[in-house]
Amino acid sequence: MKFSDLSIDEIRQQFLHGNQPITAHFLNKLGRDPRQGVRKMHEFLKKRYEKERAERLRIQNMLNFERLLWKSGIRSIAGVDEVGVGPLAGPVVAAAVVFPPGTELAGIDDSKQLEPEQRIKLAAMIRQSATAVGVGLAEVGEIDHLNIYHAALLAMRRAIEALPLRPEHLLIDARVIPDVSIPQNSFNKGDGINFSIAAASIIAKTHRDKLMEELEREYPGYGFAQHKGYGTSEHQNAIRELGPCPIHRLSFPFIRELCGEFSELFYAFKQQLQDVESATTLRSFEINLKERWAELEDKEQRKIRLMLSRRWKTI
Repeated sequence: MKFSDLSIDEIRQQFLHGNQPITAHFLNKLGRDPRQGVRKMHEFLKKRYEKERAERLRIQNMLNFERLLWKSGIRSIAGVDEVGVGPLAGPVVAAAVVFPPGTELAGIDDSKQLEPEQRIKLAAMIRQSATAVGVGLAEVGEIDHLNIYHAALLAMRRAIEALPLRPEHLLIDARVIPDVSIPQNSFNKGDGINFSIAAASIIAKTHRDKLMEELEREYPGYGFAQHKGYGTSEHQNAIRELGPCPIHRLSFPFIRELCGEFSELFYAFKQQLQDVESATTLRSFEINLKERWAELEDKEQRKIRLMLSRRWKTI
């Protein structure tokens, strides 16, 4: 049947509500159709086509490095990323994802840029499309023993080891993983510019979020299901009221601050520093700080110096 023989309802069912792909050739036909209803559909579908085209180009750009490796004969490429470096509680989680050559999935992006529902949907699509998925954790005790940086590297190594196959090449977000003999490339902010790394960030994020929701049932009262262990004001208040629980990272200085390790004067200066809004008020703060400097302990002085230096950079 010719396009001109289709009724407006038939065009709407096939292209507006159906699964028929929208092509530039089809849009040209719509644009030449004299019927008013078809012209309205043309404007709507043109916007959808341009949005889909922009998304395809974005995904293709994110796949640039994978395509180079695939073209060179490397078939098994693992994107690796971790989540959970910043929270005050819970494990750090890493994921490694290997896709078959040529894989493209619309919507893949840095997990931080996605809504929770989008992440869950994309995680299912990634697991369905991937050749292999591995997840690795570093628990709170390991974070406190090693420090968070090395614990994150440990989680990434474990994610690679959890893959059911040995990848030929690794693409990693902002790090180089030691003690791994597989060739690797590191990308600054890789979860936003590389397809495989972004997919790994989604798997790691959804896995960790689920873990924190389970830990909420084990350690109620802290709100882990809502803030996932990050230092929100609600979480800070819960730590002050209840004290830290077994999944809090006691090696983090901020936890010790919340538990009252520092003096009231320190907290007063800290609040004043947070409230500073201009260079003039920051200089006044420094004068007041100097007058009472001797009342602060050495560890408090070091902390204030660091906060003051950071504040000058943001004014």
